[in-house]
Amino acid sequence: MTIKVYNTLTKRKEDFVPIVPGKASIYVCGVTPYNHPHVGNARPFVTWDVIHRFLEHEGYDVTHVQNFTDIDDKIINTANEEGVQWYDVCNRYIDSYFEVMDKLHVKRVHVYPRVSEHIADIIKTVQTLIDNGYAYVVDGDVYYSVEKFDHYGELSGRNLEDMMAGARVDVDDRKKNPMDFALWKAAKPGEPSWTSPWGEGRPGWHIECSTMSMKYLGESFDFHGGGSDLIFPHHENEIAQSEGCTGKHPFVHYWLHNGFITVNEEKMSKSLGNFFMVIDILKHYDPETLRFFIVSTHYRSPLDFSDARLTEAQKSLARLRTAKENLIALQEMMSAGATDESMQLRAKALELRDAFMEAMRDDFNTALAISHMFALGKEINIYHKAVTEAGSKPDGKLLDILAHVFAEMCSIIGVLEETAAPAAADDSKEAELVEMIIGMRQEARAAKNYALADNLRNQLTALGIVLEDTPQGVKWKKQ
Repeated sequence: MTIKVYNTLTKRKEDFVPIVPGKASIYVCGVTPYNHPHVGNARPFVTWDVIHRFLEHEGYDVTHVQNFTDIDDKIINTANEEGVQWYDVCNRYIDSYFEVMDKLHVKRVHVYPRVSEHIADIIKTVQTLIDNGYAYVVDGDVYYSVEKFDHYGELSGRNLEDMMAGARVDVDDRKKNPMDFALWKAAKPGEPSWTSPWGEGRPGWHIECSTMSMKYLGESFDFHGGGSDLIFPHHENEIAQSEGCTGKHPFVHYWLHNGFITVNEEKMSKSLGNFFMVIDILKHYDPETLRFFIVSTHYRSPLDFSDARLTEAQKSLARLRTAKENLIALQEMMSAGATDESMQLRAKALELRDAFMEAMRDDFNTALAISHMFALGKEINIYHKAVTEAGSKPDGKLLDILAHVFAEMCSIIGVLEETAAPAAADDSKEAELVEMIIGMRQEARAAKNYALADNLRNQLTALGIVLEDTPQGVKWKKQ
């Protein structure tokens, strides 16, 4: 089935056609590790984790790359304030990133390149841009000449002439155009620097992602993701750099951007005092709740963060958890054959599965997909109530279908993945139960009801109980 994605570059939904059939390549802009990850950081990484999961579910061989911008003014300033080395700050907060994302069930991507480990590659990219006529050197700085690139402004929908007219008076009159941006910055006292053909210095922000994405994914790849705030100038400049270097258009086939996060309908900022670190949120809410809160809204829509909305997500997730517990309870019962009602529910479960997958294929619409999860959970709860109140046995085939579909949905969304283990039974009570079932099996055999006897044996096998018929009677053991 075809997956449709909204491409920021073309401003429309398009069929996903991978560059290499059966494969999907992804680059997502990572964090600048100068502080603990905040909720705004969490959204793109949880979003792309779900996309990654779904692409693999659909049979794609995914290669997923996400960088760490470990050279930056904010890192240098933090290091100077603390009186430590810049790399000490980076290592501390990269560790914090992984700690937080592991809790949010964000699976590790294939490569996490650091800027500091790719300086030679970056210098090579900058030199290529100089050689190709897209960049120029001024006093140890290297700038990209935006007027040289015909496609500049296409991603953000901006016109270069309008951008130039609206630009502030540039204090650096060394630039040929006020919109020109730095590829390499000459060293300043007290800052980390590396030797280059233009003197000691460090990379500009934008060139880093161009270099690292192409190193690991090639000159063109399928998906590039990040927050909407990165469309301009970061991603616009990435396109200019990468295509100026390779001459290949397009650099990225599908640009996907998640919406902004607000806090109580205000822009999240430190100045407003509404800047929330994930580690602080997790002191009050469990990680699954935060993850569920993020994915309950379509990734392109704005997401308003508040205690009320987190509490709502917590309650919603609890409803799904109840459905899972009810399903487990049904699975622990002796099963029976189908009824008219259970046959209808089999069909309903498969219909909800199809609807869930269709929602995910429509630009990864997790909000709509989750609504089908709730519909399935409701059906499970209704069936559990009907079976328990009637004292009947559930349809075994139906339970298999429900369990498979529910687990499939949970694995894509990334919640309730762990199978809830039933409370450990007292050994003596467990033995008593097993002996009771063995007795029932012996009675069935004596009555020549071999179908029932085999069914009871199979039920015990499913519970990890192995029976052995001996001249001395039936013996059993746990697998």
